Amino acid sequence: MQHVTVRLLLLLLLLLLLHPLTSVDLEEVDEEPVEVEVIVNSSSCSATCGLGVKTQTLCLLRDGMTAMEEGGAEVSQECRVRQVKCLESWQCGLRTRTVTSGQTVEIDCLGEVVEAMGRFSWRVSWRYARGVISSDDSLFTRWDAPLLDRVVLDPVGEEDAGTYRCDVQDATFRRVKRVYWGIRVLPVGVLNLDYESSLAQWDSAGNQQNRTVSDQRDHRMPLLYAVLISLSLAGVGAGLILLGLRWAVKSRERRPF
Repeated sequence: MQHVTVRLLLLLLLLLLLHPLTSVDLEEVDEEPVEVEVIVNSSSCSATCGLGVKTQTLCLLRDGMTAMEEGGAEVSQECRVRQVKCLESWQCGLRTRTVTSGQTVEIDCLGEVVEAMGRFSWRVSWRYARGVISSDDSLFTRWDAPLLDRVVLDPVGEEDAGTYRCDVQDATFRRVKRVYWGIRVLPVGVLNLDYESSLAQWDSAGNQQNRTVSDQRDHRMPLLYAVLISLSLAGVGAGLILLGLRWAVKSRERRPF
C-alpha cells in the first residue's frame, strides 16, 4: 500500500511539472512595477563657460510604464533632487590682470566646481606666450606647472609677463575648458598703466582741449566780424574821398583862365 501511495505521489508531481501554464496562470503571476522618473524642474548651469553643475528635480510617474504606454501618465509626489554636470561652452576667452613686480600671482584653472568633482579626474595642460597679451595659439609654447591645476608666480617679475593658456580635458579626453590669462607686470612705483583707464583720461583731456579751442574761436569770431566791417567802411570812405578829389580836379581843369 505504501508503494502505491508513493507511486501516485510521484505521478502527480510529474503531471504538475509537465502541465503547461495557461493564460490565466500567467495573469496570476505578480510582476514588479517598473518605476519611471521624469525631470520636472532644472536650474541653469552654474558656469557660462567650462564645466559646471545644475540641479534637477525628478519625480516618479504613477503606474510607471503602463501609464506612459496608455498616454495618461501622472506625476506623483515622490520626488528627489540631484546635481548633474553641465557644459554650455568650453571656450572662456581672454582675461587680463595687471600686477606690480614682487606680488604673488595665482592663476586657478579648474575652479571650485571642477575641483569639487575630483581634482585628479581631469587632464590639465598649460601653454605660455612670453611678453604678449594674445589668444593667437601659434605664439604659445609648452609650460610646466608643478601644481597642474594652477600657476603660482611668487614673486612675480617683469619677465613673467605674457599670456598663460589652460586646457582641461575629462577622462574621455573631451575638452571641457580653455581659458587665456593675460598678465601685465608693472615696475615698482608705477601706479597704473591700464589701457582703458588711460584711454578714458585721454578722451577726457581731448574733449576739454576741444572745448577750449571752440570757446576761443567763439570769442574771436565777433572781433573778426568787427574788423571786417571797419575795413569795409574805411574802404568805402576812402573811395568816396578819392571820387571827390577826382571830381574837384576835373572841375578846376574846365574853368577858363
